[in-house]
Amino acid sequence: MFTLADSTLWWVLAGLAVAAELFVGMFYLLMLAIGLAAGAIAAHLGLDRVGQLVAAAVVGSGFVIGCYLVRRRLARTGGQANRNINLDIGERVMIDAWWPDGTALVRYRGAQWTAVPAPGSTPTPGLHRVANLDGNHLIVEKA
Repeated sequence: MFTLADSTLWWVLAGLAVAAELFVGMFYLLMLAIGLAAGAIAAHLGLDRVGQLVAAAVVGSGFVIGCYLVRRRLARTGGQANRNINLDIGERVMIDAWWPDGTALVRYRGAQWTAVPAPGSTPTPGLHRVANLDGNHLIVEKA
């Protein structure tokens, strides 16, 4: 009869969590996969099943909580407008004309984007700097 080692079971579960993340796109599944890998490492180190479960739970939940806190801090501090996170910030775009609704179409990175003036700036044609992104809208200010 074939028996499955504890570490093998943990590695299979970690692989399934990574595969599920690829299909679903939920980043937190990767954090849980790290926890499952910690359970596998605990099994390799000879810990009993309770120790393996504790290792998987502590590491997995620690990474999930850490990821949540980092994302929350970035959202609170405007991480979208941070050049270290979003390389579009500070890039230059040329706006030829503005539409009556206060938007403009610009060619940027090989595609058409909708540009919106930053709060407090007037929509005038010319060279603009990307100040922030709001979904698929470039928020621009005069360069």
